[in-house]
Amino acid sequence: QVQLVESGGGLVQAGGSLRLSCAASGRTFSVYDMGWFRQAPGKEREFVAAISRSGGRIDYADSVKGRFTISRDNAKNTVSLQMNSLKPEDTAVYYCVADRKFGGRSSYDYYYWGQGTQVTVSS
Repeated sequence: QVQLVESGGGLVQAGGSLRLSCAASGRTFSVYDMGWFRQAPGKEREFVAAISRSGGRIDYADSVKGRFTISRDNAKNTVSLQMNSLKPEDTAVYYCVADRKFGGRSSYDYYYWGQGTQVTVSS
């Protein structure tokens, strides 16, 4: 079992940057594939990015490719999401997720979820 706690959200102007972090509890962080989802008001949760347990495989949604970078540090039990060139449409609650398989882009593919952190991008 793993518990996830996100941090780093906030308010930023369009074109700015934010870095989200997710701290995972437990000693078996390295066996989990990790990812980020987001949910804007009135919309369904959508896939943002994922990284395999070793960090060797990474996947991005087309909407964030080239602007966001996902990374992980298995020694520190953390996964991060560097968000650059932010747009108002990136405004959402961002969730850190974990599961023991890589490649899923549906919210049903991930069993463990954090509580979320709010990101607001003003125009």
